[in-house]
Amino acid sequence: MDVGTLVTRAARRFRDRVAVDGPEGSLTFGELGDRVVRLANALLASGLRPGDRVLDLQSNSVNYLETDLAIRAAGLVRAALNYRLHPTDWERIAADSGARGLIYDARFADQTAVLRDGLDVVVVIGDGPGVPYEKLIASGESTRLEPVDPDSLCGLHYSSGTTGHPKGAQRTHRNWFASVVNMTHDVLGGVPGPDDVYVHAGPITHTSGLFVLPFLVAGSRQIILPAWDPETFTEAVTERGGTHTAIVPTMVARLLATPSTSRDTFSRLKMLGYAGAPMPAEQMRQAFERITPNLVQYYGLVEAIPPVTLLDAADHARGLTENPDLLTSAGRSALGVEVRVVDDEGRVVPFGETGEVVTRGDHVMPGYWNAENRSDLSKSVVDGWLHTGDLGRMSEDGHLWLVDRVGDMIISGGYNIYPREVEEVVAQVPGVAEVAVVGLADPDWGQRVVAVVTTTADAPNPDKLRDAVLDHCRASMASYKKPKEVLVVPEFPLNSTGKISKKVLRAELEAK
Repeated sequence: MDVGTLVTRAARRFRDRVAVDGPEGSLTFGELGDRVVRLANALLASGLRPGDRVLDLQSNSVNYLETDLAIRAAGLVRAALNYRLHPTDWERIAADSGARGLIYDARFADQTAVLRDGLDVVVVIGDGPGVPYEKLIASGESTRLEPVDPDSLCGLHYSSGTTGHPKGAQRTHRNWFASVVNMTHDVLGGVPGPDDVYVHAGPITHTSGLFVLPFLVAGSRQIILPAWDPETFTEAVTERGGTHTAIVPTMVARLLATPSTSRDTFSRLKMLGYAGAPMPAEQMRQAFERITPNLVQYYGLVEAIPPVTLLDAADHARGLTENPDLLTSAGRSALGVEVRVVDDEGRVVPFGETGEVVTRGDHVMPGYWNAENRSDLSKSVVDGWLHTGDLGRMSEDGHLWLVDRVGDMIISGGYNIYPREVEEVVAQVPGVAEVAVVGLADPDWGQRVVAVVTTTADAPNPDKLRDAVLDHCRASMASYKKPKEVLVVPEFPLNSTGKISKKVLRAELEAK
């Protein structure tokens, strides 16, 4: 099943229902479907051909949903440019992808001048150089699009650049349909109803974009917030009917720091999904108690479209009442997804032992774009199995624990130390809002463990908090694992997806 077919199917079935509500206004499913088809046909009429790459540079908007769907429906390949990246990253993506087209928001006109010069088709949303967006849609034919081969490429999803220059994972229509099925069956727990409303509180370029198609094909409304802030999100739930959302743990922390946050305020929420980074068990407990019990965690990668595994609401409840160890699990594999934990030779390790997480299924990319020209590709697909670069262990009932990233592991005095394990302990200390543990060079130990924390409003002074963290770690873990230093900072550097950037944090600390 290809994206264009899903769009036209929804337009026919739910024509008069409101499909999307954003800063620019609202569209019914019929209106959205018509605009997507016209835009797709207009892009093809402009000289682009199926398989051509089109750059897409916008922040959250109704237009973004239209271009996301139309580029793929036309048989073109969408390469989204995260607006939070540096323009030099955009230039690298443009060069690597060999893009012929660009659709961009006019507020990025100055930063995209270099990109525009080398492209055949440039479309501008607003007032700027290029073909006006609305004019292009008006010129497009409303004739139905031809179905696209489900194994054809429809997207290049570039990494956020935390491990080097951005690299593009290829995604096909089949990959996206597998995600729709798995999101609906597992993460959402069933097909959304006509009164269910998804709130795009985070960037559609990332985790929030995974829910566009599941709610579209179900005929359910979507609310688009232009940017994240706790007050706007709360209003979307309490006043505009939001029932489902997915955000990153950093955003959950901001929500918990808002005094008005309560179960009563968010009683409408049927699902609060979170992904992108581990959530400390104590933060999870607070989210369960103060926001909603309907928590769902899901794990995936740029190279394996989520969900790969998920920890559902029932697992969260069991973890908070019966089995605390479950709260640190990434859950069990989604429908149609295989997951294994293997050693360096690719052999499955016994239950409970640590190895690399590998996964197989229709959610796995066919490969990296321009892979033959790259020497820094950290993941590979071998016999259909994606080697994720994540270390994990699995229980006999299929629950997966992500121990850490292979590259984040700290080796101190010859011992392997997993930062996530230390972070879980530090997060239990009253006054700690967020924590990141990194390894810094040490002449005696090779690397020393450093815990970096931000504080809650009621935290003790920094010296007392440091002492409290060290005392708690001393009483809770092996001596070689505990931090040698505890640093209190006002805020963390974040990458383009809203996650703490340990690469930047480590570089900042090493430069001091």
